[in-house]
Amino acid sequence: MADLSLWRPFHELERWRREMDREFGRHFGRLFHDIEPGELETSYLPAIESYVKDGNLVICADVPGLEPKDIELSVLGNVLTIRGERKQQHEVKKEEYIRRETSYGSFERRLTLPEGTDAERIKASFKNGVVEITMPVSKELTAKKIPLEGPSEAPAKPSR
Repeated sequence: MADLSLWRPFHELERWRREMDREFGRHFGRLFHDIEPGELETSYLPAIESYVKDGNLVICADVPGLEPKDIELSVLGNVLTIRGERKQQHEVKKEEYIRRETSYGSFERRLTLPEGTDAERIKASFKNGVVEITMPVSKELTAKKIPLEGPSEAPAKPSR
């Protein structure tokens, strides 16, 4: 006699979602849905922010849990590379997890620097899990607002 199994009409859709999450995690380092512990291993990708302040381009990378010795910075031409590895601190078996949202692994971020950046004048510091990289930039590199044009919205007519 054949065993009875629970009919799950969305099983294929769930499997497809997990596969898509795995691919997004592999390529972008971030997951867009909750994943069960141990279901997916993804690499760590530090968040980056950059801005211009006092004539300097400032780039910050969040690397919690890392030490300066775990991070390598380099410049080749006009490309800044931030490379490192976030290692798991404790050995935990897959079945012991209740929830796992933290990512571990090697990472590499490459950022194109503005023209005229002098690699000899780039400075970097590390404090509280944040790498801060500063470099002087030309006065032409300033943010400017760009007006967004599009159809204007007419006020909605009241329905009767």
